Amino acid sequence: MPAKMGGMLTMSQLRAHLPRPGRLEWIGLRSARRAPVLSVPEAEIHPLVGVIGDHGKVAPPRLRALGGAAPAVAEASAGAAAGSPVRVERGKRQVTLLQAEHLPVIAALAGLEAVTPELLRRNLLVSGISLLALKDRRFWVGEVLLEGTGECHPCSRMEENLGPGGYNAVRGHGGLTARVIAGGRVRVGDVVRPWEEGGG
Repeated sequence: MPAKMGGMLTMSQLRAHLPRPGRLEWIGLRSARRAPVLSVPEAEIHPLVGVIGDHGKVAPPRLRALGGAAPAVAEASAGAAAGSPVRVERGKRQVTLLQAEHLPVIAALAGLEAVTPELLRRNLLVSGISLLALKDRRFWVGEVLLEGTGECHPCSRMEENLGPGGYNAVRGHGGLTARVIAGGRVRVGDVVRPWEEGGG
């Protein structure tokens, strides 16, 4: 429990206090922009690329031993021919996360019996810890260190996936975007916990 000031916690302390870890419940990959979402038990996340296999992203080639130049990071677009130009992605949206506890809320607001994570098209489904509390801070998903960069707002595709009103059903429940600080593999069942400065 964080230290109290005069018997009460400050707003800063309340925002930082996350006493229970979360859990990674599901991992989804999309081979291309409008391709179906594939549920997988584990995935590799790279600091230069994001989630390997999502939207055709591939691991970057190794650095040249003597030249020391950073390689281009390959992100193959759907149907792109071999040898096509590639681009480096180091943005704020390398990984998208969704709150598992919000799925029943989205379903209720959309007038549906249930909503699966595949319909929301995010990468990671997390339970037991508030994703919004991880915005603007670093956190671990298994061995991968992420930094929450902002809310993941819905797109018009939600009307297509969830039916009329789908866009508004997801508003406020779209999850979190994150950038990769330290890569590795994530697996369903991994612990999700805040990064502690000085303690990892």
